[in-house]
Amino acid sequence: MNKLLAISSEGDILPQYRGTAIGLLLEYHNLGRPYESYSNAQLLIGMCMDNRKHLHIPDNFAFIIRSGGANLRYSEFKVSYAIAVGNVRCIALVGHDQCGMVNLVDRKDQFIRGLVESAGWQPQAAEEHFLQFAPMFEIGNESDFVLGEVKRLRHRYPNILVAPLLYQVEDNRLYLIQENTGSRS
Repeated sequence: MNKLLAISSEGDILPQYRGTAIGLLLEYHNLGRPYESYSNAQLLIGMCMDNRKHLHIPDNFAFIIRSGGANLRYSEFKVSYAIAVGNVRCIALVGHDQCGMVNLVDRKDQFIRGLVESAGWQPQAAEEHFLQFAPMFEIGNESDFVLGEVKRLRHRYPNILVAPLLYQVEDNRLYLIQENTGSRS
């Protein structure tokens, strides 16, 4: 697993994120920085739809796209909109541990049963639905997926600062995912 960098003080924030909206996100969430007022979003946060995650940030501070596994591949128009119209210059991609989009095949029977019992689907239709979409949404390892998605977003939006983060469900804190490449952060 990739090394996680704990943020317990301002000095723990990597230099490339200090003084940016990503640094502010880490300060607000982890360090209890007093909230400032915002009339415009300062960054885009891509994060999982998981209900166990809640960020401590001021109102109007960020656009937030929630998608299973923090997967923004199918939300790219929304990302482009936040940049082009919303004028954000930073993206924080926030994965989390214990993500349900990891190893989806283990949840296949539960998925099918849930659609049959709760939504009134026929078993065959539920299974076909799972088989069609599970490969698109399976993320593998959470940290590796976030790093890969960060690399993709940096290539797609080269002037935007993109940071890989992981939310630990156990302590409700954000961690920077250490990158082992020399690419722009």
